[in-house]
Amino acid sequence: MLSDWQFIAIFVVLAPIFPAAPVILNYFLGPKKPNPIKQETYECGIETIGSSWIQFKVQYYIYALVFVVFDIEAVFLFPIAAAYGQLDLFAVGAAVLFIFLLADGLLYAWGRGVLEWV
Repeated sequence: MLSDWQFIAIFVVLAPIFPAAPVILNYFLGPKKPNPIKQETYECGIETIGSSWIQFKVQYYIYALVFVVFDIEAVFLFPIAAAYGQLDLFAVGAAVLFIFLLADGLLYAWGRGVLEWV
């Protein structure tokens, strides 16, 4: 009989194989027929004019990361809200701590001016 730690070790060994296997199989088995048209930059059916490598504000990236963090927050808090009546005090305290940490992150981002759309 396998112990709990052996299951974890098997999971750690097998977990990287599942996402890597399709990528490696695609590299070896996928068609390779490059041509100049396929190598061009394509953006929504419009041919690019000039260089496609442009600078953009890092603020957009940070704004997107803040959105993702709070989107994930909603995913984690939904089960807690659905089973609120069946939770013990420790689980409610953990949820309150989770909300507090996210609110702290929001206040930090707000104070640093990350949420200002310029």
